Amino acid sequence: MKTVILIPARYASTRYPGKPLAELTLPSGEKKSLIRLSWEAANRVRGVDEVHVVTDDDRIRDHAQAFGASVIMTSPEAENGTARCAEALDKGHVEADLVVNLQGDAPLTPEWFVEDLIEAMKQDPEAQVATPVLQCDALTYGHFTEDRKEGRVGGTTAVFDAKGHALYFSKEVLPYIDPGKLPDPIPVYHHVGVYAYRPAALRAYTSWPVSQLEVLEGLEQLRFLVNDTTVRCVVVEGRGRVFWELNNPEDVDRINSVLKDL
Repeated sequence: MKTVILIPARYASTRYPGKPLAELTLPSGEKKSLIRLSWEAANRVRGVDEVHVVTDDDRIRDHAQAFGASVIMTSPEAENGTARCAEALDKGHVEADLVVNLQGDAPLTPEWFVEDLIEAMKQDPEAQVATPVLQCDALTYGHFTEDRKEGRVGGTTAVFDAKGHALYFSKEVLPYIDPGKLPDPIPVYHHVGVYAYRPAALRAYTSWPVSQLEVLEGLEQLRFLVNDTTVRCVVVEGRGRVFWELNNPEDVDRINSVLKDL
């Protein structure tokens, strides 16, 4: 099964303009951009045939090519990373049995998250879309609740059924838990910003209208659910690693603190 990783990256982020070029500090003191760290994370994944950065911005293109990445240019009209990946299939003449969208704001994504996702798609040929979810520990749950308390839109939570099929994704912390009754383990699952698609499902995505839920939540994957396409949630293990995306400027310090312990 030929597998290709696409890393969508745009400069004009509403919450954090220029986010892919934001620099993070490694334990050695060396600084690397968010997009470079995401590209390096993608290249650590086993069983992948190609990795491409997908962008509409010349600054990101030039920076990515400077550190050796393959870049596919897409139009500014792509409304989100999934649409950008769909466009890249044709513009980049990408041929694949499985397309993985590793978003360029998640440099802490361990390679086994993606490997588990690819394996789940191999084992379930009927699955059209899959995405990893990670059960929250106390630290991550604290990040979620802190962001909501401060009025920041942070990470995404996922709710799924007994078969692992997604019921909903939200920027709210779901399910609601009374602060005085926090159970252990915490039944909140952090949605990891990685998707695996069959090419047919990815192309179908761009033919569907944008749904109201997608607009309200700002979550592209809800378009699949609204159009009755099953999204399989693959539970992954943290193995002691803390996972968090760079959603807001405040997340730079959070991610730097994790990088120091790697």
